[in-house]
Amino acid sequence: MKRFRRHGQESQRERIKQELYGFNKTVEHGFPHQPSALGFSPSLQLLAIGTRSGAIKLYGGPGVEFMGLHDENAAVTQVHFLPHQVELVTLLDDNSLHMWTLRAHHGVSELLEIGRFTLTGPPGAPPSVTCVTAVLAHSSGDLLLLGTEGGHVFVVKVPGFRELEERNISLEKVTNSVPEEYGGRRILEHVESLQENPVNQRQVLIGYGRGLMVIWDLDSQSAIKHIPATQQLESVWWTEDGGHVLSSHSDGSYCRWKVAGDDPQSEQEKSEVPYGHFPCKAISKIIQLPTEQGPPFLFLSGGMPRASYGDRHCISVIHSKTHVALDFTSRIIDFFVIRDGPGEPSALVVLVEEELVVIDLQTEGWPVIQTPYLVPLHCSAITCSHHVSAIPLKLWERVLSAGALQNTHYSKKPWPMTGGQNLAPDPPQRDLLLTGHEDGTVRFWDASGVCLYPMYKLSTAGVFLTDSDPNDNLNQGTEGEWPPFRKVGCFDPYSDDPRLGIQKIHLCKYSGYLTVAGTAGQILVLELNDEAAEQTVEATVADLLQGQEGFRWKGHTRLEVREEPVTFPPGFQPFALVQCQPPAVVTALTLHSEWKLVTFGTSHGFGLYDYQQKNNVLVRCTLNPSDQLAMEGPLSRVKSIKKSLRQSFRRIRRSRVNDYRNVFLAEMELAPVQRKIEPRSPDDSFTGLVRTLYFADTFLSDSSHNTPSLWAGTNGGSVFAYQLRLPPVECRGEDPVTAHPAKEIQLMHRAPVVGILVLDGHGSPLPEPLEVAHDLARSPDMQGSHSLLVISEEQFKVFTLPKVSAKMKLKLTAIDGSRVRRVGVAWFGSNRTDDYGESGLTVLTNQGDLHVVSLPGVKLQVQYPCIRREDVSGIASCVFTKHGQGFYLISPSEFERFSLSARCVVEPRSLVEVPSQTPSATLPRALPDGASVERSSARRVMEHALLNDESEYLRNNQTTLTELNLNQLQHLCE
Repeated sequence: MKRFRRHGQESQRERIKQELYGFNKTVEHGFPHQPSALGFSPSLQLLAIGTRSGAIKLYGGPGVEFMGLHDENAAVTQVHFLPHQVELVTLLDDNSLHMWTLRAHHGVSELLEIGRFTLTGPPGAPPSVTCVTAVLAHSSGDLLLLGTEGGHVFVVKVPGFRELEERNISLEKVTNSVPEEYGGRRILEHVESLQENPVNQRQVLIGYGRGLMVIWDLDSQSAIKHIPATQQLESVWWTEDGGHVLSSHSDGSYCRWKVAGDDPQSEQEKSEVPYGHFPCKAISKIIQLPTEQGPPFLFLSGGMPRASYGDRHCISVIHSKTHVALDFTSRIIDFFVIRDGPGEPSALVVLVEEELVVIDLQTEGWPVIQTPYLVPLHCSAITCSHHVSAIPLKLWERVLSAGALQNTHYSKKPWPMTGGQNLAPDPPQRDLLLTGHEDGTVRFWDASGVCLYPMYKLSTAGVFLTDSDPNDNLNQGTEGEWPPFRKVGCFDPYSDDPRLGIQKIHLCKYSGYLTVAGTAGQILVLELNDEAAEQTVEATVADLLQGQEGFRWKGHTRLEVREEPVTFPPGFQPFALVQCQPPAVVTALTLHSEWKLVTFGTSHGFGLYDYQQKNNVLVRCTLNPSDQLAMEGPLSRVKSIKKSLRQSFRRIRRSRVNDYRNVFLAEMELAPVQRKIEPRSPDDSFTGLVRTLYFADTFLSDSSHNTPSLWAGTNGGSVFAYQLRLPPVECRGEDPVTAHPAKEIQLMHRAPVVGILVLDGHGSPLPEPLEVAHDLARSPDMQGSHSLLVISEEQFKVFTLPKVSAKMKLKLTAIDGSRVRRVGVAWFGSNRTDDYGESGLTVLTNQGDLHVVSLPGVKLQVQYPCIRREDVSGIASCVFTKHGQGFYLISPSEFERFSLSARCVVEPRSLVEVPSQTPSATLPRALPDGASVERSSARRVMEHALLNDESEYLRNNQTTLTELNLNQLQHLCE
């Protein structure tokens, strides 16, 4: 009977686990790392980005996102949408072609790979014969033209990737048609470009690397016109009226050729080097688009004078008398132009190596349109993160308002890419993700939904005197300068002073107080102000060495505070500053806005600061006498750089602070993976480093009187508890806050303490400051006995309070060598009912595994693999939310979002439908019996379904099957 009852309880517990927990990686926020290709579908209004790691990502309207990953570990070199369809083709640098489709499933679209293909040449042919260099997705929707390194053009039927050998355009056919006067039919080299005639889809322009361009008729399979350029060809553009071709070349020139008429040899109408007379770099891409009235728009990529501006990444936009060289801070991958129907170009979309920039071409001055996604999180290198759930509406609106004042330079035009339908439900709450950066900024992101949207940027550099000079901008243009540079984009990885880097952030969502701490031991306390204010920020020094002899700081100096008043814009404004001495990296930070206290820790000790009275309450040194490494400092080997040399060194992308962080993390991983728990020597390095700080109103001296307390945990397994005495509210501004040592715990194995938590009489975590006052949490149970949970890297140990006697423990480490790296407290609500949920600890280990540990019983509930254990920086960057989600960096510019909750899942849910518009005509030879466009589209659908045995694909494309039954369709496909 007991066994039956236990089995029933276990089954019920497993059912509850399924209601509470479930692991999903849900969405990637930020800018794709190492982008390598760009594509755009005007009919779908979707943008596609391919990366060097083989990812393909699609974006439409805000919230419409799709991601696919090629099985091959190869870079995506080209992306092409099939016209007026939901398919696209990718080319990888291993020469393989891949077909993808957006297929509807359960009401939402999924990006799926449905075919792959590699050109095969005749036996014994060199690889260059089939090495694809150019791809044209023909407007018929049925054909791909593939130009190769060997000069051949292969014609392939899609979606089945069937080569039409009889339609191939061999190099021999083209060479035989070249006039004798063209240099004795010299070698044409590779196919550089393939362009379709905008007004006659039977004509295709083939551009060869050596310069010659040939207009080929797909019906007669013959050359009908030659364009005899002699300079190395970079790109071609066929004007919308079909009358002219523009070619750009390696010497920085572009030419305009007349191709209308019966003359088999085209004439050059214009040749121009926009930035001559000195040698110029190649113009890698050229686009010309007409306007309803007036001259056309001309877009040129590159072409800068080699000697003077060879390192600039520019796209020139020329319209009438307006000429601007848009100057980007990273390499240009590709660009395209969006048009509003047949009217004027509306937006220029540029993909550069580190960001996506969209220029409004219809507003005077051509301002930038702010992106709702693909924002470069790494404008300056990310150094820390902090998540705050369920932001009150008033605070949210004030942060938005402060951010809006910073964004007046952006265009008022809406985001131009509108493809797909966002079917994701509205977020249940407002969530903030705060990121700290190497340049001393803190950026606020709306993390409520699929799009990580920028709200507000706080800069702390203005408080300090630094070497930065606002007038030393390398890209700053002057009136009358030639070329007419204009800096665009926000990516700026250079930090003049790495001491400014933000290391810790804590925001109280109820009071609006914020504290941030940095690399040089600086702790700023800020409050939200809706008006600009001028004030002086005075520093209070916290001497963490406490006058101990024998220690000499070898690291960087502290930042000098500006003595004169500083004007701070609306938003978060600093009013108090603590400067740690020595100025080491701040490793722990906590704010208690109800008590008006901030506590901070470094590798030397911890302190407590009263920001209402602006004085230190407590300073405690934790440094071990044998720990000389803690006196080195992260920047001790960074030598000062004279201003005359700084401009050169700013171009070194790698962050010195991040280098140090990676080295420091690697040192902490020296223990072997396979090991048992073993006591650590008190002489180990960084034993005094403060890992966690915690405020609690609990029982320290006896079980009948609760008092405010401060708890600190160190890298050497020590826990220090202080009893705090706060004066009455009416005397809070005058009477001092005092701190008295109350408890000290030394863990047996000296494992680093990474978390401290007090549980009330019900076993629930104590609420956050002011949470109860705002009726957002129940009052803690102060009748029963409280418990202290100390989380070390190796185990979870529960002590009774106030006696501090061991009650229970959970060992995380046994044989596998797991160590706790990150821990958070989360509420897991049931996905079946609104009135049930449980608190738990979310845990990330150095193996990259995620755990949920129950409270108060500290039992392991679930375990999931999440991050590769070799990804030390990804593990170090992880931050948990209060509702079972989390974020970690998968690259310098991307957060992976995950969920451990079965209820709280934020993921894209989008639908993309087949465009209703179809091409006006199709190639007679592409279909048997001269079938109509409707039959062409229906045949494509049926062929796709037959090849992939997908009846659902047919159901989702019923609009193309209205006039043909399945028997007719199958006959067409035979």
